[in-house]
Amino acid sequence: MSSIRGVIAASEPHTAVAGARLLRRGGNAIDAIVAAKLAATVTELPLTSLGGGGVCLWGDADDGYEVLDFFAAVPGRGLTVRPKLDFAPITVDFGQTTQVFHIGKAAAAIPGELVGLLTLHRRAGRLPLREVVAPAAAWARNGFRVSPQIAMIVGLIAPITRHSPTVARLFLPGGQLPRAGDRLANPELGDFLHALGEGDPDTQVAKYWESLVDHFGPAHGGLITAQDVAAYAPVVREPLRFPFGAYTVLTNPPPAAGGGLIGVGMRIAEGLGLGEEAFLSGEHQFALAAVLATVSDFRQAGYDELLRTDPGAVRSLLAGDAFPAWIGRARSLRTENPLGATTHISVIDAEGMAAAMTTSNGEGCGHALPGLGIHVNNFLGEDDINPGGFHQLAAGTWMSTMMSPTIVLSGDRPCFALGSGGSNRIRSAILQALLNLLLYRRPLDEAVNAARLHVEGRKLWFEDVGLAAGAAGALQTAWPDATRFDSASMFFGGVNCVASSDGHLSGAGDRRRGGVVVIAE
Repeated sequence: MSSIRGVIAASEPHTAVAGARLLRRGGNAIDAIVAAKLAATVTELPLTSLGGGGVCLWGDADDGYEVLDFFAAVPGRGLTVRPKLDFAPITVDFGQTTQVFHIGKAAAAIPGELVGLLTLHRRAGRLPLREVVAPAAAWARNGFRVSPQIAMIVGLIAPITRHSPTVARLFLPGGQLPRAGDRLANPELGDFLHALGEGDPDTQVAKYWESLVDHFGPAHGGLITAQDVAAYAPVVREPLRFPFGAYTVLTNPPPAAGGGLIGVGMRIAEGLGLGEEAFLSGEHQFALAAVLATVSDFRQAGYDELLRTDPGAVRSLLAGDAFPAWIGRARSLRTENPLGATTHISVIDAEGMAAAMTTSNGEGCGHALPGLGIHVNNFLGEDDINPGGFHQLAAGTWMSTMMSPTIVLSGDRPCFALGSGGSNRIRSAILQALLNLLLYRRPLDEAVNAARLHVEGRKLWFEDVGLAAGAAGALQTAWPDATRFDSASMFFGGVNCVASSDGHLSGAGDRRRGGVVVIAE
């Protein structure tokens, strides 16, 4: 009989170790993923935070599957006059491309991560909360060694880390950017986490909400009010479900944007009739560019408005066969020759429960909650989740996101759980990983780490690493304005995937973002 308790894939060693520890102690996939995500708020601090938000898709064959959506909501309830806003642009430089974000207290949306993780644990966790919180609390209080990946990301967002004293003390020990191997601690967050696990969680949540209103309200250039935090609660949703060959794919439903776009891309790719031979010949790169361009067209043709006005239409579209025009567009294209501060964890336990969770802090707004050590999000300052412009959505609106935690079923049982960070590139990263696994039948590690592309509008970005001979030149000829990356880049996301096949558990981490897999025995 196998002694394996489960498998976890994450983007940072401490994160994966925290989840595996809970599996070894008899916890289930939810205990593991909540512990891992709490650890990530300490050790992946540029990417996720208790001042951010996220989504978890989880379940098993016996009890079914559900989505817990704890992403952000638009603040401003009760305001009759908009205050002078603390809101300013900042540019993040990836080396070969740049991306503009906005920071300041008016960039902060109502964060759901803290209450979301607590809600998830209450719904399905097995072990006491103090055990789940313990790894994160210990690393925050006593310090942890900064990984090369996290050190690099902190360097990318250096202007944000210096924006205010409350944030500088989290990121800049001794006033300097941390290097790989440096020890970093956040004792204020450690004390908060310890109290969360050992005391009354509701008391700590109330303290958190009060601090958020006090420091991110209209008097300080923000928009968050007491009415906002009183009204916020995570939402349980039915997963978006669509068929793909012998499999069923479950992902994040509307009002999130990413899951539906992935579904559209999968259905179009399926209609193109490609197989393993296309992957081996390199032909799939041109088909993939066409599919991604079609998905981009689909979004620009009113998809975001459809999400707001008739989200049920997205489910109907993916469940049916209403794709002939889009497939034709992709076929015609086929014959023509930016930092997402987001992180993902996937877990499958030995009992067959799967969980996939993506969370984000945006890039952070440059301000933290004093005394709590929590950097607050800048979701109101990200273009990709504010396609209609900044501060245009009504107070109380649930924000859309590209986050797309995904579980693939064979029958009713999970065979893959995956997801990615990467801002707008999340949809492309997950779509390509799914096609590599389900259509091209690639080995798990290859499926996750193969060269990637992304299309936005009329622009193509692609990695020239491991491509078939001549493929890169042909792509550049077909897309003259394409941006070519000479090596794998975190620009293209970070897919972390775990798999279950005939009782065998395995995983693959995306090396673009320091992916780590731990099998708990």
